[in-house]
Amino acid sequence: MITWMQHHRKYLVITIWISTIAFIGAGFVGWGQYSYGDKASAVAKVGDVSITAEELQKTYSNLFNQYNQLFQGKLDEKQAQQFGLQRQALKSLVDQALILNLAQSYNITVSDQELFNIIKNQKAFSKAGSFDKQVYAEVLRQNRLTIKEYETGMRKELLIQKTLYLFTPEARTLENNAIASAQGVADKIEYKLLTPTMIALATDETGLKAFWEKHQNEFKKEASYDLSIIHMGNQATQNDALRRYIDFKKGTLDPSVNVSKATVTSQNNLFAPELFQEISALTTDKPFLKPRKVGDEFIVIKLNALNPASKKTYEEAKQEANALYLNEMKKSKLQELAQNSYKTFSGTVSDFIMHTQSTPLGGLSAEESTEFTEKLFASKQKQGFLTLKSGNVILYNVLEQKLLQDKAVAEENTAMKLKGNLLNQKLMKMLESKYPIKIYAEGI
Repeated sequence: MITWMQHHRKYLVITIWISTIAFIGAGFVGWGQYSYGDKASAVAKVGDVSITAEELQKTYSNLFNQYNQLFQGKLDEKQAQQFGLQRQALKSLVDQALILNLAQSYNITVSDQELFNIIKNQKAFSKAGSFDKQVYAEVLRQNRLTIKEYETGMRKELLIQKTLYLFTPEARTLENNAIASAQGVADKIEYKLLTPTMIALATDETGLKAFWEKHQNEFKKEASYDLSIIHMGNQATQNDALRRYIDFKKGTLDPSVNVSKATVTSQNNLFAPELFQEISALTTDKPFLKPRKVGDEFIVIKLNALNPASKKTYEEAKQEANALYLNEMKKSKLQELAQNSYKTFSGTVSDFIMHTQSTPLGGLSAEESTEFTEKLFASKQKQGFLTLKSGNVILYNVLEQKLLQDKAVAEENTAMKLKGNLLNQKLMKMLESKYPIKIYAEGI
């Protein structure tokens, strides 16, 4: 028997990948009790994927039945132990878990529609040539499987196939596939736009005052400059202006000369920026500015007083603070609304969108569509919400995802051949070095 197994090694390598969905109609086989250390609910953990005792038992049972069929029903438990079927079963689950970690890192998923398309084409569930729900349920019941168990196993198998398809000979090298997988995936999503205008807030004097107290140092009156200004008129020459400046500076200015008063700030400024910069450099020790040409006339300026920047009172800051407070509250309420509704919302269904193409989405500007698409493909969540720079929030649910290859990733022959080839390549070793493998089961 060992000679036969060695001779058919290539075939047997493929069988270790078979999971709980491998054989409809296979009986259940156990191998006794094993110690699982302090992790009774799991026999192993690979990266973020746990392997349960139930999964291991089912995989062993399926593997045993496959070998038993090959050996015409003559395989017993003692022989199975000699052949190391327990270790093979665990190894197959560890290999699967490595691929599932890789799928998670690439954000690859299997949609409900993809899963149904595979199941409805399985002959075991057909009646009169078409898929039949009652037959489906009955076949699973007879094989001691619930629909949930079977579909969970099938979804995992499809996800593994989908991920492995990235590494076909026609695909790029492993180093390039991280980029290719993101660019070669298209998502069909349901989405809904939430905007701050959807949030209605009542007057909240208490909340506003608390907001102001927290941020009061941010509300300041800017520095202001009290000035005396002499306008020379468009007939005065520069010499006239200089004589007036000297009189003004000595305090011998003719009483008939009109001196106007003005207060200026950086925001409420009567002059060009260059002239205001000179005014802001004046001090009470050196308050006079020599004549400057403004338009068609010369002017002479004296700084009477500098009023430094100071904190605004609550009443002075109230209008400005209220605008900021309402904006902050709306953002907070919008995030709360998104958090409470992203799992149950009903929205617009898009066509398939790609990271590499700019696809306009209804209700969003071109810039928002681009920003949302980039954030969507960077996210690892199937469902969630994303906040845009504009303050708008988009709820989303990835309904379907497809790789943009011509071949069907679920084609059994391609997938099985690919799996056998990959076991002899560097992929599994790379994954083993990337994702920690912890075995809790003792005695296997």
